[in-house]
Amino acid sequence: MLVPVRCFTCGNLVAHKYGEYTNRVRGGEDPAMVMDSLNIRRYCCRRMLISSVETIYQVIPYYEALRRRMSEIQSEVE
Repeated sequence: MLVPVRCFTCGNLVAHKYGEYTNRVRGGEDPAMVMDSLNIRRYCCRRMLISSVETIYQVIPYYEALRRRMSEIQSEVE
């Protein structure tokens, strides 16, 4: 997960709160209330947590496809 360590606008630390935020939201709590309880009150800092995307899950299929294709080519060559 690539969560920015600091807010791009104000510079507050936000990365260390992302794990608890996602766990509590997945547990069914209201995201706004979770952010309030974690003392994330500025809208710029809230944006950092809400807009974070788990990019690794988007990239992995391409590497797996590339690895399969490379093994296919290697088996054709042999």
